[in-house]
Amino acid sequence: MTESVVLVGTRKGLWIGRSDEERRQWTFDPPQFLMQSVYGVGIDARTPGPRLFAGGTSEHWGPGVYYSDDLGRTWTETQGAAVHFDPDIGSSVERVWQIQPAPEDQPDVIYAGTQPSALFKSTDRGESFELVKPLWDHPHRPEWGAGFGGQAIHTIIPHPSDAGQLTVAMSTGGVYRTADAGQSWSPANVGIKAYFLPDPWPEFGQCVHKVAMHPANPRRMYAQNHHGVYRSDDAGDQWVSIADGLPSDFGFPIVVHPQDPDTVFVFPLIADGARIPPDGAATVWRSTDAGRTWTGLSDGLPTGFYAAVMRDAFSADNGRRSGLYLGARDGTVYASTDDGDHWEQIAAHLPDIYSIRAIVVS
Repeated sequence: MTESVVLVGTRKGLWIGRSDEERRQWTFDPPQFLMQSVYGVGIDARTPGPRLFAGGTSEHWGPGVYYSDDLGRTWTETQGAAVHFDPDIGSSVERVWQIQPAPEDQPDVIYAGTQPSALFKSTDRGESFELVKPLWDHPHRPEWGAGFGGQAIHTIIPHPSDAGQLTVAMSTGGVYRTADAGQSWSPANVGIKAYFLPDPWPEFGQCVHKVAMHPANPRRMYAQNHHGVYRSDDAGDQWVSIADGLPSDFGFPIVVHPQDPDTVFVFPLIADGARIPPDGAATVWRSTDAGRTWTGLSDGLPTGFYAAVMRDAFSADNGRRSGLYLGARDGTVYASTDDGDHWEQIAAHLPDIYSIRAIVVS
């Protein structure tokens, strides 16, 4: 039996949708972690029994990390506030923004990105985490600023075949890389513009909203910036604009097709001062040639639509024919099983959606 599962993290808890392999009819479980903000969800699919993760934030108790080994039917909270700073750090974790498994050759490694901008690493599959201190101690850190949503590491991209390489992105600060398993870090922002700074082409300080990479071609990366859509063909050494052909270069998510590193999706908004879709119409834009040309896809998506889609609220699953999932800040979720040509609404009236991940399990 094959089950499709989508995790939807919201401002007021986690909703889990379930379907079969066809992904045409969905049912949603009652909410988990009600009244916790779930900024980050993750799926560790490296073993036959996938482990699901949720990073919740209670207004009373603070942040917590939860995992499930039965596709979200029951959950365990990691003990001792697993993602936390030691007392001598002099700071507190406000929330967990990203939970990202390492590749299959590191079967027990899980990364977490937090607010404030810090990277944590687990070597026991998420049972406990340790701060990656060289990044926290980076001389640039005092100058990293806060984006509109806070100062956070929101993107973690492990290299698919080199355990020493890891890329992170933050708002604000930009893209940083390590080639020595986290012992040293360098900014990788050449070509990404920070129009709001006196020098619009700084070494660091960019408000990068999301970075994506396909494991079949790890030298190619895509970035959605605070005004700017970019591609790198050399693992972040240099970025070039691929915004021509889009109605706007502002937005939050960027998603690479799971089977094709040349196919990439974005959800543009008008501008930072007008965070609604152009013409009030929900439209996903797709490129099948690595950003050289773009096509707007809106079949099944609504007009008269004025909600944003956040950086982690657009995702793809691992199905033989990949499913795409789009969650908006008005609490609606749309899905496509034909590469975005057509969309179906699968949920509505949820709280403000922050994060989406999905998996097809046989």
